[in-house]
Amino acid sequence: MAASIIDGRQVADRIRGEVRTQVEAFADQGRRLKLTALIIGEPPATLVYARSQARQCEAVGIDYQLISLPVECTADCLARHVDELNRDPSVTGIMLNLPLPSWIDTAAMQYRIDPYKDVEGVNPANIGLVFYGQPIIAPCTALAVVELLKETKIALRGIHAVVVGQGAIVGRPIGVFLVQGDATVTACNEFTPDLGRHTRSADLLVVAAGRPGLITADDVKPGALVIDVGINRVKTTDAAGCETVKTVGDVDFDSVSQVAAAITPVPGGVGPVTVTMLLRNTVEAARKQLARRP
Repeated sequence: MAASIIDGRQVADRIRGEVRTQVEAFADQGRRLKLTALIIGEPPATLVYARSQARQCEAVGIDYQLISLPVECTADCLARHVDELNRDPSVTGIMLNLPLPSWIDTAAMQYRIDPYKDVEGVNPANIGLVFYGQPIIAPCTALAVVELLKETKIALRGIHAVVVGQGAIVGRPIGVFLVQGDATVTACNEFTPDLGRHTRSADLLVVAAGRPGLITADDVKPGALVIDVGINRVKTTDAAGCETVKTVGDVDFDSVSQVAAAITPVPGGVGPVTVTMLLRNTVEAARKQLARRP
């Protein structure tokens, strides 16, 4: 029997509606929410993402500002802009579009963002607080996975979850959230020997390795719940020799969907929910900034 599809777009629509209501409540109190993004140079993919950020913010009533810095921007220059935004009371949230130039330390710059304005949840201080179960603002993608799991109504307590991919702002925080839900969690990566032996034992399989097609039907326990976090752009060539580029996940959807009980598609699964978590985090940032005022 084919797996049921976990529709991330539907979940994202619901969250946007909730965020819009909350933003309107802030507006009724005379407070506008504002998300400011920084970008260095004009990377095409990043510019596409920035335009998406602007549309998403407009849809829920959040003001959006994109600050474009020259490609030769130095670490000191970027730091000054971050510091100014940290001090600006009109700015609710700050996000730093990646990649940064090779001469700028990305982690150091993320650490510079005020944890209460870090709407992506990438400041190492925020990531560290996830381990204590008390994040100021948690990473968006990890929160998206949690939200999708809520949608499936799966009971985490006692299940065996396997997380493939241990990135600092995706795989590892997801594993921590699952542990906090009383799941038994196995942490793997693409280099884990006999990876399939681990994944085949999973009641819940979360894949965030950044390798297209890493997980096939032979790697999945029948009836498992599969969350595919991967977003990969791959080239394919048809019989006529025409080349196209498509977006795929880390899971071979066609084969795994015939084995799993439920699965997220790519695109249309984790991605849309991740974007709406950015909006929700902006509202959360506004709340916590008000709460910490003397």
